[in-house]
Amino acid sequence: MGLLEEIGGPRDLDALSTEQLEQLAQEIRDFLVENVARTGGHLGPNLGVVELTIALHRVFDSPNDPVIFDTGHQSYVHKLLTGRQDFSKLRDRDGLAGYPQRSESVHDVVESSHASSSLSWADGVSRALTRTGRRDRHVVAVVGDGALTGGMTWEALNNISDDNDRNLVIIVNDNGRSYAPTIGGMARYLNRVRTTDSYRTLREGSSSFFGKFGPAGRAVYRGVRGGTHGFLSRFTNNAALYSNLDIKYLGPVDGHDLGTMIETLQLAKDYGAPVIVHTITEKGRGYAPALMDEADQFHAVGRIDPVSGESLSTSAALGWTDVFSDELRAIGEERADIIGVTAAMLRPTGLLEFAQRFPDRVYDVGIAEQHAVASAAGLAFGGLHPVVAIYATFMNRAFDQVLMDVGLHKAGVTFVLDRAGVTGPDGPSHHGIWDLAMLQLVPHIRIAVPRDEVRLREELREAVAVEDAPTVIRYPKGAVSPELPAVERLADGVDVLRRADTEDVLLVGIGPMAHLAMEVADRLRAQGIGATVVDPRWVVPVQPSIVELAASHRLVITIEDGIRVGGVGTRVRQVLREAGVDTAVDELGLPDEFIAHASREQILADAGLTAGKIAQDVVAQVLGTRIPVARPATAELPLSAWERGRAEA
Repeated sequence: MGLLEEIGGPRDLDALSTEQLEQLAQEIRDFLVENVARTGGHLGPNLGVVELTIALHRVFDSPNDPVIFDTGHQSYVHKLLTGRQDFSKLRDRDGLAGYPQRSESVHDVVESSHASSSLSWADGVSRALTRTGRRDRHVVAVVGDGALTGGMTWEALNNISDDNDRNLVIIVNDNGRSYAPTIGGMARYLNRVRTTDSYRTLREGSSSFFGKFGPAGRAVYRGVRGGTHGFLSRFTNNAALYSNLDIKYLGPVDGHDLGTMIETLQLAKDYGAPVIVHTITEKGRGYAPALMDEADQFHAVGRIDPVSGESLSTSAALGWTDVFSDELRAIGEERADIIGVTAAMLRPTGLLEFAQRFPDRVYDVGIAEQHAVASAAGLAFGGLHPVVAIYATFMNRAFDQVLMDVGLHKAGVTFVLDRAGVTGPDGPSHHGIWDLAMLQLVPHIRIAVPRDEVRLREELREAVAVEDAPTVIRYPKGAVSPELPAVERLADGVDVLRRADTEDVLLVGIGPMAHLAMEVADRLRAQGIGATVVDPRWVVPVQPSIVELAASHRLVITIEDGIRVGGVGTRVRQVLREAGVDTAVDELGLPDEFIAHASREQILADAGLTAGKIAQDVVAQVLGTRIPVARPATAELPLSAWERGRAEA
């Protein structure tokens, strides 16, 4: 039986010697590789924080001392040390979440997996503890150097430095990376700290010198390293930035040296005021395949072989991101004004190929979505056409800039939202289900949702041709949907995918949901109900032909991979009412809830977004009493299956 199996909570660490803690660290790494290889998940980040997390829980008393993880993808070790060692269903329904989750443990505080917010949380929690007489408790925030590229981090630091009468410890986990290598001036500054010869030589020389004097000498060395950084900082100036903010700085500390980490964190705990502990760690530590991965050091993996690190996925399907990447490069060959912009997601959003072809035409701004969008407005003003590629969930962070900087100024900026809709295993804060409801609030915005590869390519080209308003292209995670040709394209660009003999139901499939609409139509036809299926292509604004088709049908069903409240279906209903069309509309989509992690198929089924459930509900309406007899488009329309069913009922 290993040491890890005996850990039921953080206080079980207290009785372990330094040697046993080192053994525990190795057991944790072995556990992570074996288990995450089987399920997929964030492997590299967690391998890099093993010693850091052990030291944290050895020194502090969670949950009495709240621990707040920035982003949270590096919380697997935290889960193991707080009694959660069943990783068999990691990120699956009824299994452990991939991020901190309050319903799992009292040791989890912040569930949001969006970066750069932890210091604001820590600021608020520490103020609350102090004001309510719980001055003996500490608040610990673990933030990566990548998160320091986000402006919210610096807003928090500015306010933290304004009140020193509280116990707040900020651990900067500095591995030179966010998803990929951290960029920008802050990254260069920290990189100089990590690589400065004078710092490295001095550190090694000091260790050797003090080590000659045995345990007492090593203790003095650790005290010098952890407590009196002034001598080192004369060589590296690594503390200047934080000291100017009037926040005590300790470090840099080797984040894989357990003894040094424990003593430094103890010094920080005893200080009695806000402290920054700067730790240097290695993403993917101890696992050769991760360290050899130059792209992202196994930041997130699917199922892999635990020995070789090779992917076990057999799918060679073309992804939505791949299609976007290829088409944007082709557009870039034709137009020199096309500029790529991303927020620390160059490879995941598909901009890497464009950047390799046009290295001076891509700006990676770090984890700073607000800056990315406002800067894009400036690029457009200067005569360029920026294409801002962001995960749909992270678009939420920059809504004000879309509204006031891009929308108000009628800037020709194209937003490409990857991972839109239900993403599945990453849970509530990673689902991209709010963008359709949120972005259509922006006046004059145009939103396209492609249903397949062909439509993504053509809609992207249509989007970058717009120079007087923001445009949006959104698509889901994973393999691109099979091609679904139209039988007719109407004058305003709406694609008719199927026309029925009788105009009973109009199914409006939004993007990839058009495939689901076609399945529903097949089931309705078997029940004698005629269904017309359309893909609007551009869902905002609502096209005139949608209004015309709705007027000639008895029922309109909109199907979208976003929240129902304020979604495309709501927009269609409003436009129909304004046009005097009283056809009943059912808006199908996702509930206005924070949806837990599960597979995409499970989540859609829970929401009733399956062909069987939708067809069943439509039949119940058409053959039941919910839908009043609608006014035919012309007086000469033949009796429909819908009307025959009502007559028989």
